Amino acid sequence: MKTIDKGALAFYESGAEFGRLRTGIGRIEFTRTKEILIKTLPKPPAVIYDIGGAYGEYSWWLASLGYEVHLFDLSEKNIAMSSMLSGEYPGCALASSEVSDAREVPREDNCADAVLLMGPLYHITDYGERLRALREAYRLLKPGGKLYCAALTPFSVLPHNITIYEPFTEGGRRRLEEDCFLRMVERELKDGCHINPDNKNYAGIASAHFHTAAKLREELTEGGFSFTRVHGIMGGAWLVPDLDSVWEDETTREALMNTVRLIDEHEEIIGLSGHLLAVSEKSE
Repeated sequence: MKTIDKGALAFYESGAEFGRLRTGIGRIEFTRTKEILIKTLPKPPAVIYDIGGAYGEYSWWLASLGYEVHLFDLSEKNIAMSSMLSGEYPGCALASSEVSDAREVPREDNCADAVLLMGPLYHITDYGERLRALREAYRLLKPGGKLYCAALTPFSVLPHNITIYEPFTEGGRRRLEEDCFLRMVERELKDGCHINPDNKNYAGIASAHFHTAAKLREELTEGGFSFTRVHGIMGGAWLVPDLDSVWEDETTREALMNTVRLIDEHEEIIGLSGHLLAVSEKSE
């Protein structure tokens, strides 16, 4: 745990993650990710490890489709909360749910058909430790197995703060007017290091690592994976005003998702998505 910010773990232990994918930009992330999973996962009842899967939004949904799903997360609170979703999926159950670090999962080699890493790569700030998590996923996967790896881009913070441009300090100054905030963003754009030790400059996330699409591919290759495709799963759709209202209308929701699909793999704009999803394969 030495390369995971204490603030990140404290956030999850508070239970604040619950429901994130059901409102605001989380709805885009959840919808597009599920679309990609449906198209590319092996057929049920394949074995899926959801590592760093929080309280199991993806786990329970996949279990409802007939998959054998095992949920692992570093937060005891998240694992405890996972049972709260059981009522939404009657007749379904997770094969297991337990507290575990993505870098050391207590399972044998070559036992999963697919692995989801939806959070560990941006919460693990050290390059070597991220590779350790990727190599652990590689170890767990059967030959030909799929890895689904989420990442945040270096553009996760700045565009959002341009769109809201809200007051930041008690004195009425705004984030974009704060030298410390701009220095933080400059570092993100330079090397992907989001250094926010006290949550003063940007309360949305603790210290983390942000990936460009190219850097994400490089790390996955170094971790042993091949055939990687990187998707920008939110496109520019998260910029729409009053997103929750737009989402409630089926016609406007589908129009919005069409814009995400249109620019999904365009390298020139993929960073605007904020969230990336890489789909990789373990060589035979």
